[in-house]
Amino acid sequence: MVTRTFVGSVVAFAAGLVLLVVAGGVAYARGSFIMDGPDVVGVQSTPFGWSMVALAVLAVLTMVAAMVAQFVAWLGAVMNTAQLEDKTWFVVLLVLGLLSFGFIAMIVYIAAGPDDPSPGPRAGTAEVAAGPRRDDVPVGLA
Repeated sequence: MVTRTFVGSVVAFAAGLVLLVVAGGVAYARGSFIMDGPDVVGVQSTPFGWSMVALAVLAVLTMVAAMVAQFVAWLGAVMNTAQLEDKTWFVVLLVLGLLSFGFIAMIVYIAAGPDDPSPGPRAGTAEVAAGPRRDDVPVGLA
C-alpha cells in the first residue's frame, strides 16, 4: 500500500508539472499574458486566457495533492518500520524525513526496504508457540 501510494503520487506530481508547463507555454505562445518587460502583470481577458489559468490552477492543485499523498506514504512507511524488531529502517526514515530528505528516503525504502510487517502475531511470541487458546474455539465446535 505504501509503495502504490508513493508511486501514484510521483506520477500525479509529474502529470501536474507537465500540465502546468504546457498550459503556461501555450498561454505564453498565444499571447495570453500581459507583459511589462520580462514580468507577467496580467492575463488577457479572453476565454482562452482564463482557460489556461484554470488549467494551471488544476495542475497546481494536483501537485499539492500529490505532495500530501507522498507525506501520507512516508507516514505509512514510518509506521510499518516501527513495528519491525530491527529499528534501523525506522530511524533512517524518520530522521531523513524530519531533515527534509523524505523523498530520497522513500525511494531507497521502495527499492530496498523491508517487506510490510504481517498483521498476525510475531514469531517467537507466546501466542505463536502455544497455538490457539481453548476459549478461541467457537462453542459449537469444542
